[in-house]
Amino acid sequence: MDYKLAFGVIINLAIWTLAGYAIWKSGPGQRKRSVRCPEKSVRATVLADQRQADFGCLHVVDVKECMLFPNAPLDCGKHCMARL
Repeated sequence: MDYKLAFGVIINLAIWTLAGYAIWKSGPGQRKRSVRCPEKSVRATVLADQRQADFGCLHVVDVKECMLFPNAPLDCGKHCMARL
């Protein structure tokens, strides 16, 4: 009987841990995203700032970095935000 209870507790903790990790990984904050740059028509990795707009909805509000413009300010107009 005790091993069934311990197994249930371990499974429950594993499920909650995975759920928490999924929420943390896809939740608000700065995340690397892959997009197609509309100006240069190539794939690019950007650092997007995601914020909560509505209950359960995340929207990209800013692009902080782009691999196409290393160590330079983003002067591209950030048109890739529409594709995120």
